[in-house]
Amino acid sequence: MGGMIHVCSLSRLHRTVEETGARHVVTLLRDLHLVTRPECIAEDKHLLLGMDDIPEPAEGYVAPGEEHVARLIAFARGWDRTAPLVVHCYAGISRSTAGAFVAACALNPSRSELLIAQALRQRSRTASPNRRIVSIADALLGRKGRMVDAIEAIGPGVAVVEAMPFRLELE
Repeated sequence: MGGMIHVCSLSRLHRTVEETGARHVVTLLRDLHLVTRPECIAEDKHLLLGMDDIPEPAEGYVAPGEEHVARLIAFARGWDRTAPLVVHCYAGISRSTAGAFVAACALNPSRSELLIAQALRQRSRTASPNRRIVSIADALLGRKGRMVDAIEAIGPGVAVVEAMPFRLELE
């Protein structure tokens, strides 16, 4: 099973796609109007998930929901892995790292959630996956709380305004 998932912020989206040769992109961002799809990414290979980075529903905000996460899982499973996948949010810290973790778990049903989470932490000191996205995915993937536990086990990332891009390898 090949495949690389690259995680970045909105400001680094175009450069990351260009440098990695990615042909699939997942955007997890409330303000979708801020995103310009890279020219080399076909429209049907760009998943746009409009959501805020919040842990619980709140008035005036779009909380990550089951439909968002189900679409993320389906998109990840439809990725052919011949070229990298880029997952991004605004800062590359919370929604995008949760998205990469969910995709890696969905594509590796027999791999330990903790090993995937530890690989995420090894690649990014700043990753702080959105717990709501992880929790919903855990239920949808039938992981029985192990995804949530794995993210709890690696702890929160180092606080920054914008994360450096990184890659998560699928094994």
